[in-house]
Amino acid sequence: MIGDVMLIEFSVANYLSFKDRVTFSMVASSDDALQESIVFSIGKKRLVKSAIIYGANASGKSNLLNAMHFMRRMVLVSSKDTQANEEIDVDNFKLSTECEDKPSFFEIVFIQNGNIYRYGFEADRKRIHTEWLFTVPSTKEAELFVREDSRFKVNRSRFREGMALDTKTRENALFLSVCAQFNGEVSRDLLLWFRNFRFVHALNDYAYLGVTVNKLTMPEQKHRVMEMTRIADLCIDDIEGREEKLTIEKLPKDMPEEMKRDIVKRGITEVELKTTHRKYGKNNQDVGTVIFDLEENESGGTQKFLSMAGSLLDAIETGSILVIDELDARLHPLLTRAIVALFNSLANDKNAQLIFATHDTNLLSNKFFRRDQIWFTEKDRYGVSDLYSLVELRGVRKEASFGKDYILGKYGAIPFIGDMTWLFS
Repeated sequence: MIGDVMLIEFSVANYLSFKDRVTFSMVASSDDALQESIVFSIGKKRLVKSAIIYGANASGKSNLLNAMHFMRRMVLVSSKDTQANEEIDVDNFKLSTECEDKPSFFEIVFIQNGNIYRYGFEADRKRIHTEWLFTVPSTKEAELFVREDSRFKVNRSRFREGMALDTKTRENALFLSVCAQFNGEVSRDLLLWFRNFRFVHALNDYAYLGVTVNKLTMPEQKHRVMEMTRIADLCIDDIEGREEKLTIEKLPKDMPEEMKRDIVKRGITEVELKTTHRKYGKNNQDVGTVIFDLEENESGGTQKFLSMAGSLLDAIETGSILVIDELDARLHPLLTRAIVALFNSLANDKNAQLIFATHDTNLLSNKFFRRDQIWFTEKDRYGVSDLYSLVELRGVRKEASFGKDYILGKYGAIPFIGDMTWLFS
C-alpha cells in the first residue's frame, strides 16, 4: 500500500497544440449516476476512478497526456547531474507569435497520503521561470515555496527542508527535485507521488513488459497474470519471463566499444517472455506443448495485453494512477471494455485511477461512464486545441445515448472527413 495517491486536476498552457490554459479534472460532479462503483471520497473531495478522452486525430488527445508525462519526467530527473548542460525539452505552441517568448505552463493538484498539494512551474528550453508549491492543511491554502527566476521565497516552518538550497538549484532544474535529492521529507514524499503517476504509450507498450515479467517471478502475482490471460481468452497455457542486465559479451560484436560501455553503464536490461500453448495430434489428442516467443510468435493484441498486464495489476493493487494513450489500439473492444470495467468496479477498492485516450465509441455509454468522466479535445482553424468534458455541455442528460450523439456531432470533437472517391473520378 503506497497511501492515498490521487489526481484531482491537471492544467497546461503554451505546450504543443495547447495555446491557452486548459484544465483536466477528476473531480466528481453532483451527477448521481453510477456513484456506488465509480465515485469515491478522500476527505471533502469526491473523485472519479477513471476518465476517457475522445477527439479527432491530431486534435490534442495525445498532447494532453504528453503534457502530463513531461511534467512527471521533469520532476523526477531535472536535478540529476546528467541534465546540467542540457536544454529543457519543452515544446511551446508554435502557431502564434504571442507564444514565441513565453514559457510553457504546467500545474497539478493532487492528494498524497491524505494531504492536498498544488504544484506547478513555467519553463522554456533555457530555464525555469517560475515554480510554486502550496498545500491545503484545512480550508485556506498555505504556501510552501514560490520561485520567480532566481528569487526564492521559502516557508521556514512548513518547508524547512528548502532553506539554503536555492543556491544549489540550477536554472534548468526544479527546486522541488533538488530538495528531494537532499532528502527533504516533504519533497521526497511528493516525488514518490510522481513515481506512482504512471504511463503506458500505445506505440511503445513493449517497453513496459518488464513490469509483467517482474510479476511472473512471484507465485501469487503470476497466478493473477495467468487469470487475466484466461479472462482475456488468449488461449495461453503458461507464461515464463526473464529480465537481466545486458553485458558487453551479450551485445553484437560489430557494435562500437564506446556504445557497448555506455549501454552497460546505463544498466539497460533485456526482457524476454515465452508463452506455452497446447499441441494436438490426430483426433485432437493432446500430445504436449509448444513454446512461443511473445515478440516473434504472438499476435499484436496479445503482445500489447501482456505488456500492459503488469502495469494494470500494479495500479489496482497499489491504488496508483495509470495513463494510457490509445488503450484500444490492437485490442478487441470487449477486452478494452473489461479493462475499463475493472477500474470502474468495487473490486478497485484502493481507488486506482485510469486515464486514457481512445477512438472506441463502444465505450461511450451511460452504462460505463458518467458525464464528468468523458472528455473531448477539439482543434480550431488556428491549430489551437481545446479541452472540455461532457458535463460542461448544456442539455446533455445523464441517460442520453452518448456514443450515438457523439458520432452525430452533437458534442463536437469529431473530424469533418470529405469524400475521397473524387480523387479517382
